[in-house]
Amino acid sequence: MKLARLHHRNKAEPYWHVQLAVIVAIALQLVLSNQLTIGSKYVIASLELLLVIALAVISNRHHKIIFHIRRGLAITLIGIISIANISSLVLVIDDLFGKRLVSGKQLILSGLAIFLTNIIIFGLLYWELDSNGNQAFGSPAAPIDFLFPQMSERSTVAEHWSPTFLDYLYVSVTNATAFSPTDTMPLTHRAKSLMSLQSLVSLITIALVAARAVNILS
Repeated sequence: MKLARLHHRNKAEPYWHVQLAVIVAIALQLVLSNQLTIGSKYVIASLELLLVIALAVISNRHHKIIFHIRRGLAITLIGIISIANISSLVLVIDDLFGKRLVSGKQLILSGLAIFLTNIIIFGLLYWELDSNGNQAFGSPAAPIDFLFPQMSERSTVAEHWSPTFLDYLYVSVTNATAFSPTDTMPLTHRAKSLMSLQSLVSLITIALVAARAVNILS
């Protein structure tokens, strides 16, 4: 798992890129009303922040026990953010068709926060999923899930090029806004399934939540 292997001393992949994206996702959850979260948003955000700090503090030595600890923390972190965001989307949809406990302004802010968090989550998932043709620590090499334009080029730069988190975040942004792949193509069924799921979540958030919230305001 890339997030488990990544550390602030890693030169090939800047750790702060991923760390900043996760912190932004946590901050976006604080924009939501407590009525649109399962439990207190401050408790959830605090737990996620503790996991980020733990991943930053625990050393990234090539030791099985340390690796498994970091891997468990990384999976838990992504899982909590994903579940919290999906749960908020469900609660927003339920509120739209139910009692309308929140105002139109809150619905717009919530829809925007869910949409942006969705981009970060799937950017992390794409980044975690794709092996880039490299062998993960302690496991056989996984298939390449995404074909970037640089992989098709025959040049010295392309030979030494390898996608980083920002490349996968860009894929997530384009897929969430265009509802389809642009310059980077999914190659495996799991990549296509994730991109389809992200497009559906984005479509629901934009078309249903945002449109209904604007209607309420008018």
